[in-house]
Amino acid sequence: RPRRGGRRGGFGGRGAAPTEPYEFHVLALDRKTGKQVWRTKVKEETPHEAGHQDATQASCSPITDGKHIYAYFGSRGLYCLDMNGKVKWEKDFGDMQTRNGFGEGSSPALHGDTLVVNWDHEGQSFIVAMDKKTGKQLWKQDRDEPTSWSTPLIVESGGKPVVIVSATNYVRAYDLKSGELLWKCSGMTGNTIPSPVVGNGLIYLLSGFRGAALLAVRYDGAKGDLNGTDRIAFSYDRDTPYVPSPLLYDDTLYFFKENRGILTCIDAKAGKVHYGPQRLDGVSMVYASPVGASGRVYIAGRDGTTLVLKRGPRFDVLATNTLDDGFDASPAIVGDELFLRGRSHLYCIAR
Repeated sequence: RPRRGGRRGGFGGRGAAPTEPYEFHVLALDRKTGKQVWRTKVKEETPHEAGHQDATQASCSPITDGKHIYAYFGSRGLYCLDMNGKVKWEKDFGDMQTRNGFGEGSSPALHGDTLVVNWDHEGQSFIVAMDKKTGKQLWKQDRDEPTSWSTPLIVESGGKPVVIVSATNYVRAYDLKSGELLWKCSGMTGNTIPSPVVGNGLIYLLSGFRGAALLAVRYDGAKGDLNGTDRIAFSYDRDTPYVPSPLLYDDTLYFFKENRGILTCIDAKAGKVHYGPQRLDGVSMVYASPVGASGRVYIAGRDGTTLVLKRGPRFDVLATNTLDDGFDASPAIVGDELFLRGRSHLYCIAR
């Protein structure tokens, strides 16, 4: 948040940078009551870029191993906090120079004792792995990529953990332990934002800026350049998302067309379309990724409307709910509770 009413700046990311310091905080709320348990200010700094007009200077998602919280603010740093809000270590990666000043959004990935941050921008891009306990660098690999916003995905492949990163030039897979490049494939559009999802022995890679791309890749034990090989199980070249990630729910894959309330549902094993492109009544624009639980799919729109669909090959709307707010962040599901982060409030929806 801006500390003293500094200029936000930015129209679609092309405006002037802020002129006053921002404060960067990590907050803990009581899950039952919503009351603040603690708040820790980890940084105060004037951002060097305006960022996108629809985003904030804190667009990255925190992650946890249940013992510590890893809060990532991109150019403002990575912070490890204990469950009482005390900072244990921090890491500064420099200042990211994003395409058109669109801002930052990729989040860290965590597997075992290893944290991974991908840093694709208009300078020298890289991917780096760190010890989660100390922040010590384990390895770092330069990348030939322009700005991307996709969050890395860590999977088991060939009996070892592998980091998969979707980006404009190539999707690449790295050995988590050594950083060795294991395989790559091209096929994404520019401005890659959606994060990969995995299941059914496949990893699903999507992007949708000025084009459309979906690849389903047989990743286990893969090596080398996968283009033109039988490692590509199927592809799809229409109606894919620009910002939202897809939802893989059992053997069904859901995704939006660009950032619009138009949904496609396909068989995740064969690539056959079940339905779509299906226009969603009441949801015109979407940034949040769809989520699923208990046989239902939840879609949160930018205008405050959330649709509940029945999971499966037929389009069936079970409920439509509207709040006086707007949703750009993806919903989070914990047990029987659905958390929605709006522009003005955080909501907990429960039975």
